[in-house]
Amino acid sequence: MAASNSTSSIFFLVLLFVTALSRTTPDASRTTFLNVPSSIQKTLNPFSVDSSQAVKSLKQDENVISTSSSSSLSLQLHSRVSVRGTSHRDYNSLTLARLERDSARVKSLQTRVDLVVRRITKSDLKPVEVEFQAEELEGPIISGTSQGSGEYFSRIGIGHPQSQVYMVLDTGSDVNWIQCAPCADCYQQADPIFEPASSSTFSPLTCETQQCKSLDVSECRNDTCLYEVSYGDGSYTVGDFVTERVTFGGSASVENVAIGCGHNNEGLFVGAAGLLGLGGGALSFPSQINASSFSYCLVDRDSDSTSTLEFGGVISPDAITAPLIRNSKLDTFYYLDLTGLSVAGNLLSVPPSAFKVSNNGDGGVIIDSGTAVTRLQTDVYNTLRDEFVKGTRHLPSTNGVALFDTCYDLKSMKSVEVPTVSFHFSNGKELPLPAKNYLIPVDSSGTFCFAFAPTSSSLSIIGNVQQQGTRVSFDLKNSLIGFSSNKC
Repeated sequence: MAASNSTSSIFFLVLLFVTALSRTTPDASRTTFLNVPSSIQKTLNPFSVDSSQAVKSLKQDENVISTSSSSSLSLQLHSRVSVRGTSHRDYNSLTLARLERDSARVKSLQTRVDLVVRRITKSDLKPVEVEFQAEELEGPIISGTSQGSGEYFSRIGIGHPQSQVYMVLDTGSDVNWIQCAPCADCYQQADPIFEPASSSTFSPLTCETQQCKSLDVSECRNDTCLYEVSYGDGSYTVGDFVTERVTFGGSASVENVAIGCGHNNEGLFVGAAGLLGLGGGALSFPSQINASSFSYCLVDRDSDSTSTLEFGGVISPDAITAPLIRNSKLDTFYYLDLTGLSVAGNLLSVPPSAFKVSNNGDGGVIIDSGTAVTRLQTDVYNTLRDEFVKGTRHLPSTNGVALFDTCYDLKSMKSVEVPTVSFHFSNGKELPLPAKNYLIPVDSSGTFCFAFAPTSSSLSIIGNVQQQGTRVSFDLKNSLIGFSSNKC
């Protein structure tokens, strides 16, 4: 009898040990479904645009303002793809161009971190003193990936009288800037080049101002502050550092925003007039208006629908939250306290160090509006991919495409069941991703690829493909990031 009890005890302990090793998340949905025909249909959207009608509609909508609440404004606008279409002959060539731009984007972010780690260019930025407080402002967000930048755009008014222009929204940058006349070297943009002489609110900054001193790279010429921003991928902007009025939704304005007036600009910004920096540094737009929070919802990259960028407000009560941590060596990026990944409810065996920021500012996981495909350290990616492949053995595989090494031929299928991929955070919360946010079409013929990629860098990046259709809220006061599905 004693031997029987001993055997039972040993069996029970072994069972507990095996269960612990599996590290299954009990409440997680193990699988989710992808609507194949719907995803393929969306790939045709960029090639069915009537540009003349879209531009006409855009001009009609520029002055249409609707109040979504007593304290916020909403403006209806169109996606860049709906306004200008695309010059690519098919969705496959469009995808390859996007991935090439995305690789350049990732290189620029990694270069920024590398420079900080080597202590070459970064110095501690001090807060910019401003005379206004953040209001609840709201502007539109539209997909601009097909227009040469790989970013998302917003329609914003600059100066007085205001000039309506498209600007890239970038959580990975701080300095706001716009192309300005006269142009020594300006790339093609959708709107006329901004004319400083025509704006009554245009004011150059002197070299002794806090804004000028907060620039990473600046120069003084005749007591006028000059700026230079380079992005590590060959893109750059150089010009006068000034203050200007910035207008959202046609009416809600913020005065004296420090902004670069670029006379020499080159890079991956084709279509947009400039960039609105949403990073965490002192010169970013949220920092300048003392915003305690902001949020955005990124529309589908092939969609002609719109969403909003909002300043102010609170995280939705039903949002999945994650701790927002900061890098003391680099204040631009927003780091998530990611602790793990799971596939089909099974936590991956990944060392916690893979997601941590080191003492010298290296590593960590940032969330970025400008990067498309989520990048993970190679070992982490390989573990994630291998686990996903195990759960998709029933799907016909096909050759890889560009940076994607795991692809499937789904042309003969309508709905496919795939394992759920989830992010796990240090507060115990879990963010499961919809299948369409990680199994994406790369052509219009039914080829779908697993939309994660490896990186040799220690920096991991959660990209906008994984963020699409979710309102991402940055609660800067309480150091939280919220994810709210279907709140666009």
